[in-house]
Amino acid sequence: MREHRWESISPLSFADILLVAEKLRQAGLTSMHPEKEMITYIEEWEVTDLDEIGQLEPWPTEDVTLLHVLDQWKGDFFLLVGGYHTVFQKHQTVNTYCSVAHPWHIDHPLATLQPIAWLWVGFRHTHGFIRVRVHTTEIIAPGESVEQPREQFWLKDRQEAFRTAIDILNLPIDVTIDNQKASLHTSQHDTPLFCSWPDAFGPCQFELNSPDPFEFLVSASQLTETLSHPAEQVRVYLTGFSAQALRDFNQLHPDSRLMYRSSLHCQLEEIPEIFSLLHSRGRIYGSLAEFQTTAFMPNGVDAAAIVGLVGSEGKFRLEIRLNQHPLSHRETEQWFEQLVGHALVYSPLPVFP
Repeated sequence: MREHRWESISPLSFADILLVAEKLRQAGLTSMHPEKEMITYIEEWEVTDLDEIGQLEPWPTEDVTLLHVLDQWKGDFFLLVGGYHTVFQKHQTVNTYCSVAHPWHIDHPLATLQPIAWLWVGFRHTHGFIRVRVHTTEIIAPGESVEQPREQFWLKDRQEAFRTAIDILNLPIDVTIDNQKASLHTSQHDTPLFCSWPDAFGPCQFELNSPDPFEFLVSASQLTETLSHPAEQVRVYLTGFSAQALRDFNQLHPDSRLMYRSSLHCQLEEIPEIFSLLHSRGRIYGSLAEFQTTAFMPNGVDAAAIVGLVGSEGKFRLEIRLNQHPLSHRETEQWFEQLVGHALVYSPLPVFP
């Protein structure tokens, strides 16, 4: 789900970040200190080749994924996915994962959803899958009670968007309204259906599995054709593969841009060194403190809060993430500005697959 999120207005030095961590400890929070080990997240690091990733070898990494990004792509989606599946079969193990993501267009006006949605066709060791995700125009967290939205618009839009995709894909899925939330069900009980990215009105994403890796290729190609212009981006996700396997995948589209993402174990004080390796071509995240807001705002709604750092374009900033507003939007912002000692701007992360 897209969270409520704020960033510090001005960029900060890493020394400023450490001072904020100290300020949080003084406020009674358990906060990171320079020598403490932590998990950081690297995203959207555009690398020139696979050897560049080797600079991270001194640190343990998990969930390593290499992306192929195809800009302004306008080929045959069926053949694109089939080509990746051919290489996948050669290198697959129980820990490997491959999926191809393509945008599609919702062809009728919706008040609460963005017109461009995404689909994935992918492969794991024992099955294939189709995934569909829609993006809301604003953040409605589960149980949000401070600012109530207009339920009838959200529910109608969610139903129509999912039904559009389900009809084109010809999937055995029904969309209903249960307890004022959109709900998806399948009559094929031997076929796993997963729903995720919830907001207050139900899931924003569903995924249906199949033992036949080719079952969804034709219908998925039909869904991509709802986009009337070349896709701004098509993304291929490759997780768990050896270096040799990644080189084989690279032969499919040598001109694709390569992007890297992973979680990485390090000490807080090592983040500037790691960040410098990205050469302003990626983002790095790390959590400084996590807490429940009622510990400090007993009159507000209990919300989960994270105060962290984010590095991008060669600069550090603070970030605050909330699963819902504990107070009104402005009161929440003012309280966090007092807590961290820096002016903040509301800055939800943009939607991306």
